[in-house]
Amino acid sequence: MFYDALRLRSSFSDLADPAQYTPLPDDWVVGTSDIVGSTAAVAAGKYKTVNMIGAAVISAQINAAGGRAFPYVFGGDGAAFAHPPEFAETAAQALAAVQVWATEEFDMGLRVGLFRVADIRAAGRDVAVARYAVSDGVDYAMFAGGGISWAEERMKAGVDTVPAAAPGTWPDLTGLSCRWNHMAARNGTILSLLVQPAAGAEEAAFARVTQAVLDAVAHLRRNGHPSPAEGPGFSWPPPGAGLEVSARPEGVTAAKRKRQIWIETAMAWVFLTTRIKLGGFDPAHYQRTVGANADYRKFDDGLKMTIDCDADTVSALRRILDMARAQGIADYGMHTQDEAMMTCIVPSIMEDTHVHFIDGAAGGYTQASVGLKARA
Repeated sequence: MFYDALRLRSSFSDLADPAQYTPLPDDWVVGTSDIVGSTAAVAAGKYKTVNMIGAAVISAQINAAGGRAFPYVFGGDGAAFAHPPEFAETAAQALAAVQVWATEEFDMGLRVGLFRVADIRAAGRDVAVARYAVSDGVDYAMFAGGGISWAEERMKAGVDTVPAAAPGTWPDLTGLSCRWNHMAARNGTILSLLVQPAAGAEEAAFARVTQAVLDAVAHLRRNGHPSPAEGPGFSWPPPGAGLEVSARPEGVTAAKRKRQIWIETAMAWVFLTTRIKLGGFDPAHYQRTVGANADYRKFDDGLKMTIDCDADTVSALRRILDMARAQGIADYGMHTQDEAMMTCIVPSIMEDTHVHFIDGAAGGYTQASVGLKARA
């Protein structure tokens, strides 16, 4: 298949170059999602809930795909993905199920959309993709061409492309969890940064700006990765246990799932604390792999990063991006906080294919997008 045949890239900075991306086939579909009122929810302290719903969109698509690889990207208060045409109906059903779940479990509205790549190209945008390998077990999709942004704009404008699911419809969110502790800044600041091309900006000029941003953070340990190399911390009871109850399998009561999570996490705490190996499970290896697999930076019609950095680096980034904005090349938004948080999709702790999405723990990408919109 198309996506399986794409070359795995190991250098993130190479992906600032549009030539590294391959256009999706015309007949593919692009799915988008966005939480209604996410800014207000973040202001009310519901950061983890917002991230949980955004990651649930991806979790439902992964489970519906049944092990088939496909491109997706996490955006904090939403997500985007793409599928070949024969899976469009399945993708729409999974999207609609998460939409119902978000309303019934959290009283939050979720916009969803599904668009044909051919229609996106007819509107003058493109959807091109690359695969970036963060570790031996996990790679993430990177998007370019402006097509994801176009689809999100259409979705927010009320274009209804996904049939509504019946009340009570339950998505398959197997593996969705948020059990790790928040990750405190070690260099002073957790910075969530969004950089997008300004209207009419040339691709090459924007690529130079994003490369300059990456160069400005290259001196940071692990390029500013918020997770320690040994992996994030774990405590009991975990801070996200209550949210994980809402991701329970269909037909399982909240009380039963809560008991299961408390037992599972108590056992995990024992193994992670003592480093005792059991069968083929090595807790130290698993914890290291969590950090290695984490998605803390991405290209999604622009550059998104949540990084651990110092005040001088924040100032340097502002100088670069203020100049790019003055030149009509790029727009940006940033938000600083003291901690980063992680939301996870773990099909199995026995394999190294689990994925982990990082955002700032005080609104992160959602708050940065407010600043981006204010400058638009």
